[in-house]
Amino acid sequence: MEAGYKGTNKMIIGIVFGVITFWLFAQAMVNVVPAVQKDLGISLGPINVAISLTALFSGMFIVAAGGIADKIGRKKITNLGLVLSIIGSLCLVLATGSVLLIIGRVIQGLSAACIMPATIALIKEYFEGAERQRALSYWSIGSWGGSGVCSFAGGAIATYMGWKWIFIFSIIFALLALWLIKDTPESKAAQSGAFKFDFGGLTIFAITMLALNLVITRGKDFGWTSLLTLGLAALTIIGLLVFIKVEKNREHALIDFSLFKNKPYTGATVSNFLLNAIAGTLVVANTYVQVGRGFTSFQSGMLSIGYLVAVLAMIRVGEKILQKAGAKSPMIWGAIITTVGVGLMGLTFLPDLSYTVVVFIGFALFGLGLGIYATPSTDTAVTNAPSNKVGEASGVYKMASSLGGSFGVAISAAVYGAIAAAGNIDVAATAGIIANVVFGILSLLSIMTMVPGNAGKKGTKRTSPAPTPVSE
Repeated sequence: MEAGYKGTNKMIIGIVFGVITFWLFAQAMVNVVPAVQKDLGISLGPINVAISLTALFSGMFIVAAGGIADKIGRKKITNLGLVLSIIGSLCLVLATGSVLLIIGRVIQGLSAACIMPATIALIKEYFEGAERQRALSYWSIGSWGGSGVCSFAGGAIATYMGWKWIFIFSIIFALLALWLIKDTPESKAAQSGAFKFDFGGLTIFAITMLALNLVITRGKDFGWTSLLTLGLAALTIIGLLVFIKVEKNREHALIDFSLFKNKPYTGATVSNFLLNAIAGTLVVANTYVQVGRGFTSFQSGMLSIGYLVAVLAMIRVGEKILQKAGAKSPMIWGAIITTVGVGLMGLTFLPDLSYTVVVFIGFALFGLGLGIYATPSTDTAVTNAPSNKVGEASGVYKMASSLGGSFGVAISAAVYGAIAAAGNIDVAATAGIIANVVFGILSLLSIMTMVPGNAGKKGTKRTSPAPTPVSE
């Protein structure tokens, strides 16, 4: 680390552009399923798998990438993520069937795994106090706000330019991000001894998460009581138990479970997982209005413009509430408003015009709640992370986002698909939405029980040790 270096606006913009590349290929794909299906001539099954793979691979490798970033350099891993983003997007631009589509989505997941924790760690390293909270707000605008921007932009691009142009724009943003952060000094944690990586833990974790994802996404196709589905379910449970036991006894563990001894960090991470699981609402609502109500991709994107405006407007508001009242209050209100917004989208018995109005309001409340929640939650996680493990802790926090999104989408799509197959699309959409309301309620409970009232408040001492700079 360069002595005395302080983060700049140019660095923040570069980081935001890097984070937005994830949402361009993650969120935009949700809006363009019918267009991709028609263009590539493939069934819905492979497309749903491709959609969930990015979040799954990001979730599986994000902790490893965060830990490696602490050891070998957070800027290096950010740059690697941006290069992988370009390669993954190129695969989708060149795709003519399901093979390159799926390969590209996997590479994009690995890209997100590198970008997310490394950029949070760079922000913690080079910004302090209120400036750090401001930088995290802009990071949240790229992350949470990016989902709204890309939901709207993806629909418009797919309708008027073709869905592959989404990934051309993703490449442009990644190239701009590489240029904007090129002058940022390297940052890494203080090290004692040789760098060791927990390949065994990563292997167990990856197999466990893959088995769980297959149960959720393909259980219906395999048959819920088939030997294959039951075997995968058993593998998931055994894998999780083995992973916890192995990691607890390992000096260089993939996940340091002592992080969860800090209740504010745990509260932020668990609620983050559950509020990201609500992303399943976007899949159900976007698919339903296109299939059940005859909307185009662009019209579907327009419905969520209230989400986009609200989330972008409220992120800085959430930051200001955090500084005055602490993290707990905005996190609670954010979870409540988000859950109410999601619930409104489940009112599928309403006629076309009324339902369109209700969905628009629901999306706006969804964005308003997430905007208030975003910075207080991220700041609570970052300030309660030890400075020598901020990449790893950020990785766990963002793993919660990715896995929450992956399983929320998979569960919502499974519920919607199972009931829609029986011929009642309205009931299918309502059931898919109810699953997301449950996630919202559980998120609220986790905040209420684990996050203290003064977390993040101005003048409150942070609980993590002071940073230990490392010269390059």
